[in-house]
Amino acid sequence: MLDRPRTTRLAWALGCLLLFALIATAVQQGWGWLDDVDHRGRTARTWAIDDRGLRGVLQVVEDLFAVVGMTVYSCLLVAGLWVKNHRRAAVYVAGVMLVTSGLTTLAKLLFARSRPEWQDLEEVLNSKSFPSGHASSSAALAGVVIVIAFMLVRRSAIRRLLSALAALMAVVVALDRVLLGRHYPSDVVAGALLGVAVVLLGLVVYSPLPRSHALKSEPLPQALPSAKRLAVVLNPIKVEDVEVFQGIVTAMARGAGWQDPTWHLTTPEDSGTGQAEEASVAGADLVIVCGGDGTVREVAAELAGTGIPVGIVPAGTGNLLARNLDIPLYIRAAIDIALTGQDRAIDMVAVRGDKPADPHGEPLDADTDGTAEQFESHFMVMAGMGFDAAIMEGVNEDIKKKVGWLAYVLSALKSLMFPVTKVEISIDGGEFTKHRARTVLVGNVGYLQAGMPLLPDASIDDGQLDVVVLYPQRFLSWIPLAVRVLAKRTRTDDTINRMTGRTVSIRAGVDIPRQLDGDSIGPGRELHMECIHGRLLVRVPR
Repeated sequence: MLDRPRTTRLAWALGCLLLFALIATAVQQGWGWLDDVDHRGRTARTWAIDDRGLRGVLQVVEDLFAVVGMTVYSCLLVAGLWVKNHRRAAVYVAGVMLVTSGLTTLAKLLFARSRPEWQDLEEVLNSKSFPSGHASSSAALAGVVIVIAFMLVRRSAIRRLLSALAALMAVVVALDRVLLGRHYPSDVVAGALLGVAVVLLGLVVYSPLPRSHALKSEPLPQALPSAKRLAVVLNPIKVEDVEVFQGIVTAMARGAGWQDPTWHLTTPEDSGTGQAEEASVAGADLVIVCGGDGTVREVAAELAGTGIPVGIVPAGTGNLLARNLDIPLYIRAAIDIALTGQDRAIDMVAVRGDKPADPHGEPLDADTDGTAEQFESHFMVMAGMGFDAAIMEGVNEDIKKKVGWLAYVLSALKSLMFPVTKVEISIDGGEFTKHRARTVLVGNVGYLQAGMPLLPDASIDDGQLDVVVLYPQRFLSWIPLAVRVLAKRTRTDDTINRMTGRTVSIRAGVDIPRQLDGDSIGPGRELHMECIHGRLLVRVPR
């Protein structure tokens, strides 16, 4: 809808207005065919078995979607969009609802049609009948909800559900007006057409899509001339339509003065490393990566130290790196920041540890000195051993595709009483200290989903790692622990302990689950981490 040409939206809007004008003319002239239709729309009293019970339900619907109710719903939607920094969308919604209300009132005064004679005599409405204000406002509200859903909701299933519920609401309100005898069917149809027309005309004259955040900013100085070569590394399963996404990026890149991008799609065998290398070797001046935290991690690690900035378009479930860098989750806004934002040097964390046993439980390979074989990796956001890693291991991928982050909630509920583990922790090469823990998290950033400040003092460019050890002794102990985390209380004890350092080593007495940036790396006993200060350039808002 939002990507269709303005001429298409204008044609749809004019079609609705022409149908409205036809019905209005028929009402004004008293055309017989319209009278025949209208006089079949008598109240529910003529056919309902339980008239009193049905009328009670219909009157509740009438009250919920009267002027006061619609004003409240509209204001809540506008306020929510404004708070989330979708200012143009908020203005669009407010404009559509106000214009719909004004045009409906004007039409009522112009046509001055009386209410049906069969309306409920217990609560007679004396205002004019054509067009239905309930129908026009509910159709307009349903329309703007659908527009916002297509604009902001990524998952097609959720988007379709919201759109269907919005349309159902408008239909229920329309039927309510006829069944209560408040309006003729033509009043309701005309009201709905008017509401839809205003929604479409609003899209013609004012786009709810955000403008570039750099429009009001001074141009950024360039230390070196740039050919504006752009490469995009895309995880194709993270976007609904690859061609549509490519078209959006290409159009926005041209508008921002960049060359048409070269495209590098990830595969199950290569989740971003090879594609980032291709872009770097080809001489890209900017690499945009679109995917989840895992894809971002692989691309960032490959481009670390090259001086090539990385623009992040978050398309995963967690998107923790984007959240902690204030990069919006709305795809167009994230693309804009990638193209026009400023570069920020952030830290990266090198990791090594013992390789997990193979799936058949065979013993680990050993080096010549008899120690377990080691692996080397990296992370940008967080690493963990214990409960949090068990959550990542327990996520059902099919459920995750359908409901997103709720899959993590379900996995967390199953893993809350992950067994207590004895761990030893060394900071900056110091002596190992012993702890009892259900989970140990090492963070390069401080905030989890929903803004939970698990490591509130962590900063992604301070050259330090922040460690938190969580040990709720009983199931209900998670509640006061969560309160302490949300309140950012600094007191530490056996339940929650915090440490900071440039290097962190963790070792456990038994194999426990481990994760890097939300990706499970298999159970093991050790993780050794070193913060590499200012290793990567990332595009962030100005």
